[in-house]
Amino acid sequence: MKYKLILIPTVLLSLLIPNYFLSNSLKAQNSEDIMESVTPAIGDTSQNSLDWNGVYEGILPCASCEGIKTTIILNQDLTFVQQVQYLGTDGRIWEKKGTFKWNEAGNRITLQGIEQAPNQFIVGENMLIQLDMNGDRISGDLADKYILSKVAQASMTEDSLTDVRWQLTEMMGKPVTKSENQREPIFLIFNSEENRVNGFAGCNNFMGGFELKEGNRLTLKQMASTMMACENMETEISFLRTLEQVDNYTIKDGVLSLNKAKMSPLLVFTMAQ
Repeated sequence: MKYKLILIPTVLLSLLIPNYFLSNSLKAQNSEDIMESVTPAIGDTSQNSLDWNGVYEGILPCASCEGIKTTIILNQDLTFVQQVQYLGTDGRIWEKKGTFKWNEAGNRITLQGIEQAPNQFIVGENMLIQLDMNGDRISGDLADKYILSKVAQASMTEDSLTDVRWQLTEMMGKPVTKSENQREPIFLIFNSEENRVNGFAGCNNFMGGFELKEGNRLTLKQMASTMMACENMETEISFLRTLEQVDNYTIKDGVLSLNKAKMSPLLVFTMAQ
């Protein structure tokens, strides 16, 4: 069998070879374009540039009550605690604990396990902005009412009682440390804007009002706590009962002592870092 030698004209080769490389070049370029379009932008976000963990509080609008007193605690390990109280009703505090996740843009969070109520928030500088059930920004005259403000700690000074996160270190003369089962140490915060006190007692969160008078006299009133059951609640029970006896305070060198009359300090706290 004889084979015929087929010669491709030089002119034709000159047309085919550039087209082949051009085609592969376009494919590579298109591939890079696609990769660029699906790769999220990297830069400063609320998640990586803000000090977002902490306590947020506010009173949200309510159609059937005087307002919804809401407290959300965001922890660094992506867990949260949400407390809700419908003002003007029976005063019951509803609590939800769980985890939350960030969206890909790093500017909003979703509280996991909450399905029958809004669970998405935009995270801003010292604030959480609640979104509606569809995850959209709330508009209208009440839009600015759907904001929870972070409890301020920037005003920490050695003689400031309010707007400071105070961590319990001693109770009735005995040292207190965080147990293995606690999510965080026992603490309290006196909020100067609303004359409210809130904190964590070891298992449950507590809140109430306070009044300051001359001579460093301190009155705690209408105190309430959530009703979660935990192991080894002796310290929490003692702490809450001791807190009820307080009628004055002293602060020295960044150490807060809550006292009764002129007795030895009942509770001793230091500024949380």
